[in-house]
Amino acid sequence: MKIIITGAGAVGYHLAKMLSSESQDIYLIDENEDRLQYVASHIDVYTIVGDAKSIKILESAKVNSCDLLIAVTSSEETNLLVSILAKKFGAKRTIARITDLDILKKGREEVYQNLGIDTLISPVLLATEEINRLVKRSVFTDDFEFEDGKLTVFGISIGENSPLKNKTVQESSYLNPELNYKSIALHRNEETILTNSETIIKENDIVYFISAPESIDDVTRICGKECFPIKDIMILGGSEIGVLTAEHLEQDYNVTLVEKDKFRCEKIAGRLKKALVINVDARDVEALEEEGLAEMDAFIAVTGDSETNIMSSLVAKNHGVRKTIARVENIDYIHLSHAIGIDTLINKKIIAASNIFKYVRKGNVSAIASLPGVDAEIIEFIVKPDSKVTLAKIKDLKFPKSANISGVIRDDKGFIPFGDFELQAGDKAVVFSLTESINKIEKFFL
Repeated sequence: MKIIITGAGAVGYHLAKMLSSESQDIYLIDENEDRLQYVASHIDVYTIVGDAKSIKILESAKVNSCDLLIAVTSSEETNLLVSILAKKFGAKRTIARITDLDILKKGREEVYQNLGIDTLISPVLLATEEINRLVKRSVFTDDFEFEDGKLTVFGISIGENSPLKNKTVQESSYLNPELNYKSIALHRNEETILTNSETIIKENDIVYFISAPESIDDVTRICGKECFPIKDIMILGGSEIGVLTAEHLEQDYNVTLVEKDKFRCEKIAGRLKKALVINVDARDVEALEEEGLAEMDAFIAVTGDSETNIMSSLVAKNHGVRKTIARVENIDYIHLSHAIGIDTLINKKIIAASNIFKYVRKGNVSAIASLPGVDAEIIEFIVKPDSKVTLAKIKDLKFPKSANISGVIRDDKGFIPFGDFELQAGDKAVVFSLTESINKIEKFFL
């Protein structure tokens, strides 16, 4: 598959790195030669120095034979124009990164599609939506819904009083008589392990379950946890993510937004309806204490500085805040989150890449999600007639051991499939796979 990425910034580099590892034919365009040299020294891609808006540059990348163009420069106008030009010159599909959320309002996306932009991606909006889900499910470390919640994949830490602790999956199967959920993987000491009947679950493991909606509370309980009510939330940082999150949450929670820039505080206060906006430096712990840090149920740190977000979240934890979410743009920090005590890290690059990857995957993919710090993906395939997965029971498919068919949605209802389940054409199969096996499992759904 030939893919052109315009913009070698954080999002573009991350996409190129992930795609190049799968032997995709990647062309990366950017005006910054030093940045391209850095990328070329780390990953195997074709680099082109120049302005992606230039027809000459696009032609040099052979845009007419491009399967997918992803425009993720820092300029929204550039991304839109490049996508339009690429489509006119023969690109099969175009994706543009945007910052103006008004573009996504009902009816407006169709206007851009008519111009040649197939998909619009807003990393800010995607990150905000993930934060909102995590606030509602206070005890989860990660939370992904498929088909409006008919199946949910979530991560949860095993507590000291959990009946699962120090038992194999088989030994604790009596807790799940209706078979409405199952564990699919766990994360321990920076290692991801797919669970099977002999896997022993230990205290503090982050275990990933897939569940029908009626069993989520049961899973939470047997993990030794309890979804606690959230009423008061402090958001650190008046970035667009911070403000958009406050707009969404202020309808149902008492929200305090902290921003160190006085002028920006005044602008934010005019935009928000209910939230309290205060002008305080995030590094001033005493000032945060005076603003009620210890009384907060959740703390969301989304400034533009990863270190500030991490440190302030740890301070919040030390003050008794039960739910902490930190925006971290340095991917190297992702693996540290659970080890140092932060509940969840949000990374825009990973979230945006997950939404873009479904257009790269083979087979009929309707949704995809990546777990921060976990070398795995959750992919929802639409099962085609006569594809390999329809030819035998799940236990007889010879599916890779580092992947499993975790859930199935059939006739608008979610099912948890076990060995004797047989997939049918039209089913939506939720597959959990370590990165190393994705190319293999795609062949089962062709």
